[in-house]
Amino acid sequence: MDRCQAERVNAIQRLGLGLAALGRPAYINVGRANDLPHDRSVEAMREATWNVLDAAYTAGIRWVDAARSYGRAEEFLGGWLAERAPEDVTVSSKWGYTYVGDWKTDAPVHEVKEHVLERYRVQYEETRGFLDGYLSVYQVHSLTEDSPLFRDVRLQEALAEAAAEGVRVGFSTSGPRQRDTIRRALELQVDGQRLFSAVQSTWNVLEPSAEYALRDAHDEGLLVLLKEVLANGRLAVRPPGAVRAIASRKGVQPDALALAAALSRVWADTVLIGAVSTAQLASNLAATEVVLDGDEREILSGLGVPPERYWAERSALPWT
Repeated sequence: MDRCQAERVNAIQRLGLGLAALGRPAYINVGRANDLPHDRSVEAMREATWNVLDAAYTAGIRWVDAARSYGRAEEFLGGWLAERAPEDVTVSSKWGYTYVGDWKTDAPVHEVKEHVLERYRVQYEETRGFLDGYLSVYQVHSLTEDSPLFRDVRLQEALAEAAAEGVRVGFSTSGPRQRDTIRRALELQVDGQRLFSAVQSTWNVLEPSAEYALRDAHDEGLLVLLKEVLANGRLAVRPPGAVRAIASRKGVQPDALALAAALSRVWADTVLIGAVSTAQLASNLAATEVVLDGDEREILSGLGVPPERYWAERSALPWT
């Protein structure tokens, strides 16, 4: 294996498949609708999920990320794991949001957040029912500075129990204050031991504000996962001109360029992709052959927007 091949294999090994846009009929990803089954039935979405899982596994991806709120994502993934019986897949999932969309694309509310002990206990058992034997990382879904978890000692102790049983306990973050949430979460301890050993945060060339906190978390031994690296599809469908121009020079699509920027962060252990079709997956995987030079990285580093603006625009995306 030559150096280029080795680097591509290493890049693929750092990729994970996120099921946020496959496990339910509606989500906020731009450019998702045309690549999904028209009827969005449970059966059709299960088939689409399995098709992408098969293609991702064949390509060498061995990490899959789900959540209780991703509709039937854990169910779909659990069925695929039982049928294919792979021995080398790592699964992460999340608790804290409940899916309430009733499998309707036009539901008035799709998910409800609740960071309380009772919700954790119920959802942990549900997740284990679908994924036990494969579940390696269990995360608090979208932790923010004002989460009651920071004040709930009993909840913290329950999470520590899962860690003692061998599950890596982590948290994901969202919102304009990700950096502050990460730093506060790193300080949480139970019986003198740090509670969290993994963090999953939004990072992309438009919203890089958590970078230094994530780099510090990595340096302190936490597993770092990056999510929404395509800005919910915006960097693939309507990217800034600089992204489109560099991608063109590299001979790839904008999605691959944006993913390559995430992979260039050496402190990121796993970079999650959210492909909903084998065609999207193939386009994403071209990122593993992209090498950014110093000038290109500097250009991309200048594309960040104020976090408040980024998250306001994200919140305005429609569920389709």
